[in-house]
Amino acid sequence: MSVIVNKDTKIIVQGLTGKTGTFHTEQALQYYGTKMVAGVHPKKGGSTWTSGLDASAELPIFTSVGEAAEATGATASVIYVPPAGAGAAIIEAIDAGIPFISCITEGIPVMDMVKVKAKLEKSNSMLLGPNCPGILTPEECKIGIMPGSIFSKGSVGVVSRSGTLTYEAVFQTTAEGLGQTTAVGIGGDPVKGTEFIDVLEKFLADDETKSIIMIGEIGGSAEEEAAQFLADEAKKGRKKPTVGFIAGRTAPPGRTMGHAGAIVSGGKGGAEDKIAAMEAAGITVSPSPARLGKTLADVLKG
Repeated sequence: MSVIVNKDTKIIVQGLTGKTGTFHTEQALQYYGTKMVAGVHPKKGGSTWTSGLDASAELPIFTSVGEAAEATGATASVIYVPPAGAGAAIIEAIDAGIPFISCITEGIPVMDMVKVKAKLEKSNSMLLGPNCPGILTPEECKIGIMPGSIFSKGSVGVVSRSGTLTYEAVFQTTAEGLGQTTAVGIGGDPVKGTEFIDVLEKFLADDETKSIIMIGEIGGSAEEEAAQFLADEAKKGRKKPTVGFIAGRTAPPGRTMGHAGAIVSGGKGGAEDKIAAMEAAGITVSPSPARLGKTLADVLKG
């Protein structure tokens, strides 16, 4: 079963008329008819966006997210707004009551995200990102920038802080004939919406997700908390074969590596501690990112 999004999800694009929004909206429309239903631009309401790949693919542009949601019945929004305005765009989607919001934008000021986080906690909206590749349910729905060609419908739930390693896990599980139920890139920023535990809970509850790949990074404590969550759930009888990996094992302490959240400081956030927490929770840790798929296949074979 799909997790979070499916073939019936209707999506608004905030930042549709820009170069990035246009490119990825065209890709989404071509991916099994993902239901992109409208765009939003405060100065272009009433106009129409037309795909450069398919002249018959047109989307109405609305002045606000609220107007777009009311007119289309959309239940999701994807944000490609530049960093300076992305925080406000997320808040607009929250205020409009959009159930699922995915923000792809990288480089949003941390203080903007602190305001977003406070708003989010008082709402019923779920935010994925920012600075993430989005979410994809094979043969149903593509929100964000993941390459649809590497996916196949199957039984593995993938959740990752790293965009590139999300693609690796997907490509390898496809190659192993396992396929995916849904892949979720939560992003690596220190202040974001969805965390590992939020997604793991959904994977555990989904009957068609038979196994899980969880990819973390150095920095923060989210991986340790997720490992403890899985250990606690296993004691209740809720357990699925899980393979883990931590990126940044050789990074020097105190240096940011890639994502803004990937920094080890104050004796916390190191790769070895995260790996130890995973192993203690019964998660099989892959020796390298190149063996994620084969490690999971071996676990499933017993």
